[in-house]
Amino acid sequence: MADIKYDIKEEIGILSEGTRGWRKEINLVSWNGREPKYDIRDWSPQREKMGKGITLTAEEIKKLCDILKDLEL
Repeated sequence: MADIKYDIKEEIGILSEGTRGWRKEINLVSWNGREPKYDIRDWSPQREKMGKGITLTAEEIKKLCDILKDLEL
């Protein structure tokens, strides 16, 4: 497996926390030295491990926000 390098540029927020300390977070992350993207994924307590996640550009985040505003929750 290839070495994946990441740099959390900005911690935006915690969406939830599991009983074992893993947290679902949204952050601005640079993966392998690339342009930072918004990232939603689970992280272990010291961020030594991560779960599968999704990365979104600023434009995709804007579109997602527009879609979520229209939801009737």
